[in-house]
Amino acid sequence: MNAPEPRPDVGTAAARLRIYFLPNLLTGGNLFCGFVALTRIVEADVSRGDFTLIREALFFILLACIFDLLDGRVARWGGVESPFGREFDSLADLISFGAAPAFLVHRIVLKDVFVNHAEVGWFIASIYLICGALRLARFNCLAIVTGGRARSLSGSRFRRRPGWWLR
Repeated sequence: MNAPEPRPDVGTAAARLRIYFLPNLLTGGNLFCGFVALTRIVEADVSRGDFTLIREALFFILLACIFDLLDGRVARWGGVESPFGREFDSLADLISFGAAPAFLVHRIVLKDVFVNHAEVGWFIASIYLICGALRLARFNCLAIVTGGRARSLSGSRFRRRPGWWLR
């Protein structure tokens, strides 16, 4: 029997290039759900009062939460956390929990509030998205500086705290 190949240290080039299948497959599921939620929001005809596609979008955003919960846990359980996975997860989170909810709020609420000045509604919706992107960038920078221990330093991540900017 051959002995298993030793794992490279976290700081080595070989460790930085590793891409692990199962956690990234779950992250891909998160990203897919966010994308489908966005398409459902775009396709919805809320002017007629038909919110079926909006309900589907909400379902896909919640399904993205489940994928996001699982991807990090699977990576940690398998001991296969990687910088690639952290970045991929942040991009998926930005779509599923940043762009999709911001677009949903604009489409359902802000579009009707700012009928004569649509750009104001877009600006308000984009504030949530921009703050989420800044928080994820901060988390990733702290994870690099602290060697992956950013979770304990920066509090909850993007999807878990809708009012996180008040902290």
